[in-house]
Amino acid sequence: MAPVGFRLSRQGTCPIKVSFEFFPPKTPEMEATLWSSIERLAPLSPQFVSVTYGAGGSTRERTHATVARIIQETPLKPAAHLTCVAADRTEIDGVIRSYWEAGVRHIVALRGDPVEGPGSVYRPHPGGYEQTCDLVAGIKRLGDFEVSVSAYPEKHPEAASLDADIDALKSKVDCGADRAITQFFFDNDVYFRYLDRVRARGISIPIVPGILPVQNFRQAANFASKTGASMPDWLAARFDGLENDVETRRLIAAAVAAEQVIDLVDRGISEFHFYTMNRADLVYAICRLLGLRAPAAPEPQMVAA
Repeated sequence: MAPVGFRLSRQGTCPIKVSFEFFPPKTPEMEATLWSSIERLAPLSPQFVSVTYGAGGSTRERTHATVARIIQETPLKPAAHLTCVAADRTEIDGVIRSYWEAGVRHIVALRGDPVEGPGSVYRPHPGGYEQTCDLVAGIKRLGDFEVSVSAYPEKHPEAASLDADIDALKSKVDCGADRAITQFFFDNDVYFRYLDRVRARGISIPIVPGILPVQNFRQAANFASKTGASMPDWLAARFDGLENDVETRRLIAAAVAAEQVIDLVDRGISEFHFYTMNRADLVYAICRLLGLRAPAAPEPQMVAA
């Protein structure tokens, strides 16, 4: 997306739908930040909130605990992430059943990074689900779950080509995926070119744009290098020289994200998935610009003496 003028008008008539991604906290301080963010964003009535998943035992337990608390303490609908990594089918099926018993009805099915980390060779666990499409089929076999999967407008880093990557998406859809959420991107034209190719392939499920508000440019650039997402020169220029200027960075970040989502709305997109990084302020501001409002608190009633 080339920089566009900052606009607050919206041309679309479809109601805006949003969802938010969080990750399970590792420390009491991170837990306080997470729940403060959930409390701030919950009144915007998202379609769902997703919680990321680590294959290791302790991170898996944190995901389950976070999802369970969302169900117990909020009106939100959680979508629990699940991967194929480091577990056999019996173990993964047990996680799926535990989610169902906890009240989860939506799973984000992912292959997951190799055990050795991004950039290393992925090797399926012996006896496990080999790829995401197999995991999707397994989830659908065990329960009437809604299943979301990932999509990559600039192709998955390990894919041989964008066409091969779209073939992988088609396999996930054929196995029952209900929605695809994209890797973050900053050039909206990239998303629309990808959408055209996906539709030409006969894939009709929603392809929801994943939006990453840039809380920290260096961190975002690091994420992009690992996921194959490009960082446009104009975006780098916006943040150039602001390493020690937190307040200006925050203002620039809000303007950049607002430009991106409003341009998407003007071009017919009405559903967004925000990678919150467990922080609410930027995402809340963007949702306000999209016209989302928390319901007003009822006025106190006067009681006659």
